[in-house]
Amino acid sequence: MGQGCGHHHFHENDLEKGRFRRVLWAVLIINGVMFLAEFSMAFWAKSAALQADALDFLGDAVTYGVTLMVLNSALRTRAIVAMLKGISMGVLGLWVLYRAFYYMISGDIPIAEAMGVMGGIAFVANVVCAWLLFHYRSGDSNMQSVWLCSRNDALGNLAIIIAASGVFATGTGWPDFIVAMIMAGLAISASIQIVKQARLEMKITS
Repeated sequence: MGQGCGHHHFHENDLEKGRFRRVLWAVLIINGVMFLAEFSMAFWAKSAALQADALDFLGDAVTYGVTLMVLNSALRTRAIVAMLKGISMGVLGLWVLYRAFYYMISGDIPIAEAMGVMGGIAFVANVVCAWLLFHYRSGDSNMQSVWLCSRNDALGNLAIIIAASGVFATGTGWPDFIVAMIMAGLAISASIQIVKQARLEMKITS
């Protein structure tokens, strides 16, 4: 996996591990605060994409917390945790699909202004998280999973901003639906990537 910089064994370096721990605490706090803010806005705005993104923030906060707990564990233990996180990302992707279809069938039209403002704030938060985690994107499956979470969320937020413009211009919920589909695809794709890497690490340590 890890392209460009190769496989740097950050998890074996105490100095790097200490830096990674501090970064994880920072992104955990950012994601926890953003979940509370976006979850409140999402249901009021009737946006499937915002609801999915809010739950993403919650899922990421839990992910970072679990990663902190197993950071000093053996590679096999971290791989097992990464496997569970990968599976949960896939489940989230399927849930997003369900919510998107639900809103389309019900005919609810999201509030474009709320989507745009919240999407913009969430985008900045996730760009900061992705920037903080970028250095660790080529580590083991556990480190890759937290990087992929923030990267996918930043891309999803950008899509939400575009969807908000589409909802405003068309007066329909189709842009919100399309973005929800994209976010679901990103979650499922990342899930497959993390699970594959975790399986490989589990075989190596078995």
